[in-house]
Amino acid sequence: MRDHGGNLDAAIAKFGGSPNQWLDLSTGINPAPYPLPILSDAAWNTLPTKTALNALIQAASTAYETHWACLPTAGAQAGIQMLPRILSVKTARIFTPTYNEHAASMRAAGLDVHEVQTLSALEGAELAVVVNPNNPTGDFFDVKDLVELSAKVGCLVIDESFCDPHVEYSVLNLSQISNIVVFRSFGKFYGLAGLRLGFVLGAPDIVKKINELSGPWPVSGPAIEIGCAAFADDTWKANTITRLEQDASRMDKMATSFGWCVKGGTTLFRLYETDNAVEAQRHLAQHHVWSRIFPYSDRWIRLGLPHGECRWNQLNTALTR
Repeated sequence: MRDHGGNLDAAIAKFGGSPNQWLDLSTGINPAPYPLPILSDAAWNTLPTKTALNALIQAASTAYETHWACLPTAGAQAGIQMLPRILSVKTARIFTPTYNEHAASMRAAGLDVHEVQTLSALEGAELAVVVNPNNPTGDFFDVKDLVELSAKVGCLVIDESFCDPHVEYSVLNLSQISNIVVFRSFGKFYGLAGLRLGFVLGAPDIVKKINELSGPWPVSGPAIEIGCAAFADDTWKANTITRLEQDASRMDKMATSFGWCVKGGTTLFRLYETDNAVEAQRHLAQHHVWSRIFPYSDRWIRLGLPHGECRWNQLNTALTR
C-alpha cells in the first residue's frame, strides 16, 4: 500500500466514529472550495468537444500567466503517472523527502530511482524531479536555481501542485525551456480534489506525447466548465490567498501553544515537529481529528487547515486535551 493522506476510512476503522464527526486534516486541500457554478446539460450528457477543451487550456494558461504548451489531465496525478512512460530514460533522481507518488510512478514504469537531498545532487540525472513548493516541508526553490539546474539534466520535472498562492516561485512565466515539464493541480487550491483536474505544461513535443497517451477525452465536461469559471474568478482567488495566509498563521499559533515546533509548510498545509508523531496522531484521532505522519520521520506531523469556527474549535479541543 502506498502511503497517503486522505485515508479517512482507515482512521474510522481504527478509532471509530462516523465521517461527519471527523475533521480530516490529512491532506493539503483548501477546505473552503470554489463555489460550483450551474453547469450546462451538455457538460453531463455529451462528450467534451475540442472547442471546450481548448477553452479550458486558454483559461489555465491565462491564470498561470504562461505561453507553454498545456494539457488538462485527470488530476496532476495522471500526468505524474504518464510522464515516465513517454520518456526514453532508464534512471531518475528525486529531491526528497517529498510527495511519494513521483518515485512510485517511476518505479512502476521500470525506472531506477535514486532519492537525493540537495539540488546539486540532481545534476547529471537523465530525469530529475523537484516539488516546488515541496511537500511536506514547504521549502521553495528559487526560479533561477531551477533554470540553472535544467541545463545540467536531461529532463527536469517541477511539480508546482501547491504553487497557486505563490506565483512568484513558478517557472511558467518564463519563456519555454525545452527540457522542463511542470505539473499543476487544480483541486488543491480550488478545493475541488474530487473533480480530478490538473495540467501538464512543457515543450509541445512532450505535451503531445502525453496527450496521445491520455486519449481523446482526458478530462470530463463538468471539470472543463468548472475549471473555466474558477480560473476567471480573480476576486475569489485573491480573497482565498488572504484567508489561507491568515489561517496558516492561526494554525501555527495554536500548534506552538500546544508545544509543537513549526517545521515548515505552505498556506495549504503546515508541518510541525513533535516529540512523538505517532503518539500525536493517535491523540488527535481519539478526538476525531485526522492528520498526516510520515514513514521517514518519527517526529513530523502535517495538518491541513480547518474551515469554520466549529472545526477550529474541534482542533483546539483535541490539542488542549
